[in-house]
Amino acid sequence: MTLSRDRKAALLATARLFDGVDPDGMDRIAAVAVEVDFPADHVIARQGEIGTGFFVVISGAARVVRAGATVATIGPGDFFGELSVLDGRPRVAQVIADAPTTCLALASWDFEAVLLEEPRVTLAILRAMATRLRDLTEAERH
Repeated sequence: MTLSRDRKAALLATARLFDGVDPDGMDRIAAVAVEVDFPADHVIARQGEIGTGFFVVISGAARVVRAGATVATIGPGDFFGELSVLDGRPRVAQVIADAPTTCLALASWDFEAVLLEEPRVTLAILRAMATRLRDLTEAERH
């Protein structure tokens, strides 16, 4: 299925990472997002490899595996690969499609270009990442 830019923007907006990104920013992100289909059991991201893409699941399901153990199951609206794309370090987990899965993918160079060109997008993503880090930090205290 080929998605329009407006549909891509709407699907990307379901990812919490993009909370706070305005419609113009979402349109800019959607312009560089590519639809990618993965069959069941396909390894989408490999733990320990440098990531060149960030993904938002738009249909299907996948599992996140760290050191051989499943640590999460993800589905539509969930995202992965952002850490490696942002810091250039190896991926901290493997992501495997549990069923036929479609994602919107952003290449690291395209994502970085958007961040450099759209400061409001960058600020919104920084805030979302800070919220995620705060939630994890507070969860560890309780």
